[in-house]
Amino acid sequence: MGLVERLKHKFGLAGAHSGRHPIRIFLLEDDERRCEWFAKRFKGDHLDIAVDVVRAKELLQASSYDSIFLDHDLMPEHYGATELDDERTGFAIASFLAAHPDLQRSATIMVHSFNADGAMRMVEELRAAGRQAEYIPFHFLEERIKNFWPR
Repeated sequence: MGLVERLKHKFGLAGAHSGRHPIRIFLLEDDERRCEWFAKRFKGDHLDIAVDVVRAKELLQASSYDSIFLDHDLMPEHYGATELDDERTGFAIASFLAAHPDLQRSATIMVHSFNADGAMRMVEELRAAGRQAEYIPFHFLEERIKNFWPR
C-alpha cells in the first residue's frame, strides 16, 4: 500500500473494503468507548455487540462469526474485584464456547481485557477444550488486528 493510500486510511477517506471482503465480528464488551472503537475499526464489516452473557449466548448460537472478541469484566463491580464471578463475566462465554465444540469452530478468538488474570483464565479454558484463543491486551489490539484484517 502506497503513502497516499495509507494516508487515506488514516484519515478515514479510503473505502471501507479496500482489499478484502466484509467479515462478521462478534464483540462481548460493556465499555461504550471500546464498542465505538470496534465499530470504527470494523466499519463496513458486520459487527454484533453483546454487553452481557445472556445476549452473547443468543448471538453466538444464531450467527456464524469470523472473529470473536471477548472482554472479561462486564460490570463496574467486576473492575478490580478480588472474587470470581464466573457466571456474569466473559469467563461464562469462554466456558460456553468450550462446552460447545461445534459452535463457532472456525472463528478466531481474542480476549482483550485489561484484567490479565481473568483473561488468561478464559484463554486457558478455551485452549483446554481445543480452541485457538489468545490474550491481546486492548492497547495492543490495533496492531494485532492489522495483521489479521488489513485495510
